[in-house]
Amino acid sequence: MATTKWALDPTHAEVQFKVKHMMISTVTGHFTKFDATVETEDDDFSTAKASFTVETDSITTNNEQRDGHLKSPDFFDVAKFPQIRFVATKVGKVGSDGAFTVSGDLTIRDVTKPVTLDAEFGGIIKDPWGNIRAGVTVDGKINRKEFGLAFHAVTETGGLVLADEVKVTIGLEFVKQA
Repeated sequence: MATTKWALDPTHAEVQFKVKHMMISTVTGHFTKFDATVETEDDDFSTAKASFTVETDSITTNNEQRDGHLKSPDFFDVAKFPQIRFVATKVGKVGSDGAFTVSGDLTIRDVTKPVTLDAEFGGIIKDPWGNIRAGVTVDGKINRKEFGLAFHAVTETGGLVLADEVKVTIGLEFVKQA
């Protein structure tokens, strides 16, 4: 079997997160700078060897003050920890509906923990310019405190200002390399 290398097309990709605020609403944020590499046996994504990095300084929630707080030592401490990293260790079998799981080591603030995420393989197509493209969407939940994002505040009534659980959605489009 031949090894196939896939490069991320960042113009057709996104990294989004959602977290409950005051337990009554949800704040959505994005990272705007990230990269991923994938190698497969032929075009079989169930054999994927993948790695993913996110530049923590690229976080945005459409609120400059909140973004500054997220970049501070209370959260990502971007000066000290400039990247989030994920290295896949196991890809589950891709089902007939495209659903699979991807397990790997997630590192945030130099804390590495194993995580398993749900994924959906969107398929492989040839674009109008002759490039072969593949799409993958990854969804999951992580506990921010397990990775050292331990900022905690309580409202006057004793409620949490920020939930521990963070929902992550990553949409990726890759271009097959020659």
